Amino acid sequence: MSFIDREDIYALIEGMLKSVWKAVLNLDIPTPFPRLPYVDAMNRFGVDKPDTRFGLEMVELSDVFKESTFKVFAGTVQAGGVVKAFNAKGLADITQGEIKTLEDIAKTLGAKGLAFIKAEKGEWKSPILKFFSETEKVELGKRLKIEDGDIVFFAAAPWDRACAILGRTRLEAAALLEARGRLTIPKNQYNFLWVVDFPLMSYDEAEGRYLATHHPFTSPVAEDLALLDSDPKAVRGQHYDVVLNGVELGGGSIRIHQPAVQKKIFEDILKIPADMVESRFGYMLKAFHYGAPPHGGIALGLDRLCAILGGRTSIRDVVAFPKTQRGQDLMTMSPGAVSARQLKDVHIAVTADVEPKK
Repeated sequence: MSFIDREDIYALIEGMLKSVWKAVLNLDIPTPFPRLPYVDAMNRFGVDKPDTRFGLEMVELSDVFKESTFKVFAGTVQAGGVVKAFNAKGLADITQGEIKTLEDIAKTLGAKGLAFIKAEKGEWKSPILKFFSETEKVELGKRLKIEDGDIVFFAAAPWDRACAILGRTRLEAAALLEARGRLTIPKNQYNFLWVVDFPLMSYDEAEGRYLATHHPFTSPVAEDLALLDSDPKAVRGQHYDVVLNGVELGGGSIRIHQPAVQKKIFEDILKIPADMVESRFGYMLKAFHYGAPPHGGIALGLDRLCAILGGRTSIRDVVAFPKTQRGQDLMTMSPGAVSARQLKDVHIAVTADVEPKK
């Protein structure tokens, strides 16, 4: 859409979803939807598509452990990382097998292990407890509201990794609590929200340059334009996700329409060579000089939307011709053989890299 801003997108999509929920489920969903900045979503829930139907929110503890004698935590903070934790209230009876499962999941996200403290029969139990001072224990109890029957999970890592580790652990802990009848996650409650103020750029250590977190045509937030030269990582982008109960329903952005800003993003921030910018995007930059309007949009996942409205857990239930686990389309028998003429038309040459069967 042209001549619009983020507020127009929010109002349009909220009105549409409100209408759909009323027509299909006869439910009146409240609008406007809450808006949650990306950093807050990650700090509280460990994910940019949070399920807010239950608590178990994460707590920042870096200041508590920055001078700790527990070197794992103190060293992480001093190296620029964070220490975070959340209280899985009522899950102290978790089994060793369940802890092992959680630990294995955490390791897939970059954790070396999954530290925890159990509160049972009036005392705390943990292999790491002996490293904590009395002051640190008091502060933990206060911030995490630890009571008998609780278990606290920790992550000490760079900020994004710590968030991801505990974000996934939070969901797994919620499932364990729900199975024990100690947590109710209402199935017919629809917590819509917007996640906003995503970072425009992220820094890739391997490539030694910035990368666009959404796409390179996303417009920066106007107030952050001055930071493009001094601190690109602090610049917020005008992209947004609409989220429902831990599921991303759709996302989009307001696009850059000023040629000078787009050129700066390409060449100064993303470090794309000027000749490549000209060959790949020159037509667009030239077109912008003739007066492109402010514009933006959003794309919703229709299959996911239909699955939620139909009470299905898998979008395969609502896709007309779903692919198999191997990515095959059984209706069209795809993928299939390609003729030499088809390969010639798209200028693809095929060479055998294995010896033919005899």
